[in-house]
Amino acid sequence: MTGAGATIRPMAAADIPTVWELERRLFPVDAWPEQMFHDELSQTDTRLYWVAELGGEIVGYCGMMCVLPLADVQTIAVVPACEGRGIGSALLAGLIEEARRRGAEDVLLEVRADNPRAQELYLRFGFEQIHVRPRYYRDGVDALIMRKVLREQFEA
Repeated sequence: MTGAGATIRPMAAADIPTVWELERRLFPVDAWPEQMFHDELSQTDTRLYWVAELGGEIVGYCGMMCVLPLADVQTIAVVPACEGRGIGSALLAGLIEEARRRGAEDVLLEVRADNPRAQELYLRFGFEQIHVRPRYYRDGVDALIMRKVLREQFEA
C-alpha cells in the first residue's frame, strides 16, 4: 500500500527499535515502553500496526485495536520533517478502512487537547469530540475522546 508518496506496510518486529526511537522523540512525556510494541504486534487477532517509509526510512507509524463493535486508534505519528505531506492522512484512512473491513461500528481515539494539528486531521476525517478525560496525560494535559461512526445504528 502507498500513501502520499510513502510506502505503507505492516510493522515487523525488526522495525520496533526504529519505531521506539521515533516514539521517544515524538512523544517524550508519554512514550510507550519498547516492550509494549512487541506485545501489541503479538496480538494479531485484534491489533494492526503499520509503518510509513520514504526513501527506505521509517517516517511514520500507526496502530489500531479492533474488538468488535469498536476499533480504537492506539497510536499515529509522523516525523515533523514529513508533516503536511499526507502521510498521517494515508495512515488514518488505512486504519479506518481496515476497521470497516473488520466490521467495526465506530472508531475511537484519544488526542491531546494541546495538539490542534492532530485534532484538525481527525475532524477532516469525520471524527467528533464526544468526551474529555481531564489530566489524562502524564504532564496533566486533557485527552479529547473522539469518535467516527462507521455504521449507523437503526432502531427496530
